Amino acid sequence: MKTKSLLSTASLAFAIAAFSAGAQAQIVIGHLEDRSGGTADVGTPFGQAVADTFAWVNKNGGVGGKQLNVDTNDYGYQVPRAIALYKKWSAPDSKVAAIMGWGTADTEALTGFLAQDKIPDMSGSYAAALSDPEGTSGKAKPAPYNFFYGPTYSDALRAMLMWAADDWKAKGKPGKPKYVHMGANHPYPNAPKAAGEALATELGFEVLPPLVFALSPGDYSSQCLSLKSSGANYAYLGNTPQSNVSVLKACKAAGVDVQFLGNVWGMDEAGAKAAGDAADGVVFPLRTAVSWGGDAPGMKTVMEISKMSDPTGKVYRPVHYIAAVCSALYMKEALDWAAKNGGATGENVAKGFYQKKDWVPAGMEGVCNPSTWTEKDHRGTMKVDLYRSKVSGATDGDINDLMGKGTIKLEKVKSVELPRKPEWFGW
Repeated sequence: MKTKSLLSTASLAFAIAAFSAGAQAQIVIGHLEDRSGGTADVGTPFGQAVADTFAWVNKNGGVGGKQLNVDTNDYGYQVPRAIALYKKWSAPDSKVAAIMGWGTADTEALTGFLAQDKIPDMSGSYAAALSDPEGTSGKAKPAPYNFFYGPTYSDALRAMLMWAADDWKAKGKPGKPKYVHMGANHPYPNAPKAAGEALATELGFEVLPPLVFALSPGDYSSQCLSLKSSGANYAYLGNTPQSNVSVLKACKAAGVDVQFLGNVWGMDEAGAKAAGDAADGVVFPLRTAVSWGGDAPGMKTVMEISKMSDPTGKVYRPVHYIAAVCSALYMKEALDWAAKNGGATGENVAKGFYQKKDWVPAGMEGVCNPSTWTEKDHRGTMKVDLYRSKVSGATDGDINDLMGKGTIKLEKVKSVELPRKPEWFGW
């Protein structure tokens, strides 16, 4: 994907014409996914779930009697490609009703255009800067058409640090615990860095200099040796599992004794399988109330949606898949409202997100955590559910078997209900 060039003017015009012709009498959604770039390990199941969910919506009547025409594109986590696709989606004669977006760098790059063109974007980035619709925090640019499902990266890290402070006290350790931020020098891992370090200081941690490692897998032995010599007690992993697994294995080999904290993308079932016992004990936030196969009424809906791409019903779906189902169904219900109140224009779809409080999409009870968006605050939830990956044996073999036998478990640690502090808004 990286070798492909941007759309030429001629090919872009052709694509717009074809796209417009195919979009008649349908509601058009732009869908940006990463199946081949730096976050493909989590982008693939997330993108598949978005596609499955909208296919399931179409199978069940669409929105307002219209089918959803979803223009899905693998952009390889490349900002220029996202911008090129946005040009197609925002063209006057083929303007989409909404976008299901993805990464932090590209979402932030598009924020001003989204506001100008009044196109809502439900993205896979949870950067706190995207949660301030009016820019009133003074810490972020206005982002009135940006939405996401789940806690911000910053709030998720704040919750983990609050847990870590309690954990340190509960263990009766002497002195100040030491905290370090780890991840690529990239907008996604860096998004919560300042907020995390500020709260860590406030909670009494000694904040160590950050350690950088790339989004891709690699040899991160030197970072682990630095981590060991620093005496860090709690370390935030800002990347996705494919690179975090490299760190976990290298640190296990180096005998590093540290409590790792992941972001919402930082650990999952596949990551635990790949890392084996090196992933045992990693604490990370879960966006949904249950994982695959969990005991909740809404899991029946998730299973039905999953069958859109897996008729056998045997494919194990990771935490990111279920979070994406919630994201897509929130968008579907905003579209529903818009269709009944003036039509599915971007402006109306955005208003659709503001119509309910503590909102769970129909059929997703017990799966999606209740969320509320207002014109002044796009932090959908302040509740953060923390889980711990548990690995109790060899992890070669099928993921279904490993999860079924309990060799890999995702165990609930605690739920943290964060205060909606003004000083935490927008960063």
